[in-house]
Amino acid sequence: MKAIILAAGKGKRLLSEKFNAPKVLREANGKPLLRYVVDNLSFIPENKDIVIVAGYKKEMVFDAFQQGYTFAVQDEQLGTGHAVNCAHDALKDYDGPVLVCYGDMPMFKKETYENLVKIHKEEGNDCTILTGVSNRGLAYGRIIRDEKGDFVGVVEDKDCTPEQKKINELNVGIYVFDSKKMFDCLKELKSNNAQGEYYLTDVPSIMMGKGYKIGTYTTHDDTEILGVNTPEDLAICEGILKA
Repeated sequence: MKAIILAAGKGKRLLSEKFNAPKVLREANGKPLLRYVVDNLSFIPENKDIVIVAGYKKEMVFDAFQQGYTFAVQDEQLGTGHAVNCAHDALKDYDGPVLVCYGDMPMFKKETYENLVKIHKEEGNDCTILTGVSNRGLAYGRIIRDEKGDFVGVVEDKDCTPEQKKINELNVGIYVFDSKKMFDCLKELKSNNAQGEYYLTDVPSIMMGKGYKIGTYTTHDDTEILGVNTPEDLAICEGILKA
């Protein structure tokens, strides 16, 4: 089992005169956001099997996490798909499940990650998507299912019709993939979107087009799916983590 943690962001809205470090080193209750994430991946026995993709002021991340983790570098911020592909060299000889998660999402419990991996293995999926049920009005992509309840795709928040906006099952951006198939599909990503970025969220659709097996696992605790993008987000997460 391997994991990739995306941790390259600058976090412009979190920068201040007192804090000018990578976003994932911003502290919640005295502990870096990234530390919460790696602590909850403790079911992966060896730290070298966790690949941290760093970018902005990457040396600060390297220095803060010297416990044998593997590092990859995303020098240009070209989207989440590009960030995952930056881990290719670190994992090129590996063939097995890989968990992809985020260094600025400290709220996910160890059990949620473990259950996602368990479902992936038990169902023999090529991709298992972590979804979250929430009525908080978060600007996340919506999970589209057919009449049988099977996964069909993800529609990004900005592209949703008024009817799709009402869907409360969200794509939180965390996946377990078959590593070889994931890297093959990453080669097919296009950057023909408003941001000119390569989106990881397009990979499940590419996999479906190839006939690969896609599954989902859902968390019903919507505090888990909160990320940290602003000082307000940080304050909310700190309050929940203290409780």
